[in-house]
Amino acid sequence: YDGKCVFCRIARREEPGTALLSCEYEDLVCFRDIKPSAPHHYLVVPVEHMGNCKTLKTEHVPVVRRMMEAGKAVLQRNNFTDLNDVRMGFHWPPFCSISHLHLHVLAPASQLGFLSRFIYSSYWFIT
Repeated sequence: YDGKCVFCRIARREEPGTALLSCEYEDLVCFRDIKPSAPHHYLVVPVEHMGNCKTLKTEHVPVVRRMMEAGKAVLQRNNFTDLNDVRMGFHWPPFCSISHLHLHVLAPASQLGFLSRFIYSSYWFIT
């Protein structure tokens, strides 16, 4: 836990302004992005403080898989079922504003604007 990390505080329910969405995994939380780039833009975050995607190792594959499953589930719970029109991924440093691992879940990807397409389809966004 890092008390200076906003995602750590959100995961511990210490940020009353952020509503957590239902998540089937106790080690993850899910919430809406504060600056959405798509009609559905969610973040899936491990409760345990983890560095950014550059720090991931082979042993982190299961948590990343759970993050993706949680992202798909939150879309489905919010009546978005076309999983072929979804973009999920991580910003590659130095282009991540918060150094706590977080998966962006965006849908429908076909409705991303020009700038959002650039941001979420570039070399700096890892799917």
